[in-house]
Amino acid sequence: MCNEVKIQKAAEILRKSKYTIAFTGAGISVESGIPPFRGDDGIWSKYDPKTLELGFFYENPLESWEVITQLFYDYFGKAQSNKAHIVLAEMEKRGMLKCVITQNIDNLHQQAGSKVVHEFHGNSQKLVCTGCHSYFVPEDMDFDNLPPHCSKCGGLLKPDFIFFGESIPVDAFENSVEAAGKANAVILIGSTGEVMPAAQVPYIAKQNGATIIEVNPEKSNFTRSITDVFLEGKAAEVMEKLNDALFGKK
Repeated sequence: MCNEVKIQKAAEILRKSKYTIAFTGAGISVESGIPPFRGDDGIWSKYDPKTLELGFFYENPLESWEVITQLFYDYFGKAQSNKAHIVLAEMEKRGMLKCVITQNIDNLHQQAGSKVVHEFHGNSQKLVCTGCHSYFVPEDMDFDNLPPHCSKCGGLLKPDFIFFGESIPVDAFENSVEAAGKANAVILIGSTGEVMPAAQVPYIAKQNGATIIEVNPEKSNFTRSITDVFLEGKAAEVMEKLNDALFGKK
């Protein structure tokens, strides 16, 4: 079955679905200039993962913050949402998508206009004080003076995303599982299915009868187990075609 036929099939599934959710991984943001963490060209091929271990962070905050600043604020902070993010936001606006569940911490779904986003691994565009738990935004920080400290209590600031050794936020986990249990259809974009427990979410949806539409440049763990319609290709290109099939070309 050619990809165009599959696009039409996916669009038909989405039109009929009363409760559709999206599940996104690093692959959706690659076209925004953000590399994945894993793989030959991934972040961990260039940086030591220990800098994002919770224990290491508290013992060596300056060393951790030097890497964090370079990665998430000097580099990633300039990234912009791509067509795939924008199409999902448009689907939500039109009432065709109930929520986005994302493994990403880049804030690009919100930047594109998505309102209901369950962030499994937190968000790099928030900083939290490890002392008084006040929140700050990166724009207010002086990253020339590291590590940053809380202006209220003097405590060490930490990006509000999940470090190695931290638990998944309870609200994000519970909301994601609840949405997966209700879903008639899942648009799965840019996730290989290797990172647990996040990768459990599409399986929960499948177990509850959801149809899985997968968008990936190559086959994944999901393709080989639960995917019903596999749309092979880059996220932005495929989602633009799906958008045209759903709403017509502008």
